[in-house]
Amino acid sequence: MNGWTEERRARQRELIKRWRPWELSTGARTPKGKARSSKNAVKTGASVELRNFIKEMHRLLRAQKRLFEE
Repeated sequence: MNGWTEERRARQRELIKRWRPWELSTGARTPKGKARSSKNAVKTGASVELRNFIKEMHRLLRAQKRLFEE
């Protein structure tokens, strides 16, 4: 386990309910910050799909090359 007992979870849950961090979250405010945060999807979304596609293409090309070498 990770060291979190049910009591600790309950206490943390209550603290977070009182703290309400989601109300303080405003996102990027400056143009520079907005430009930086707009790249988050590139880091995790579309680029991951593209990277996986490229890996698959490389795998297929290597397999095809092996066929021609036989």
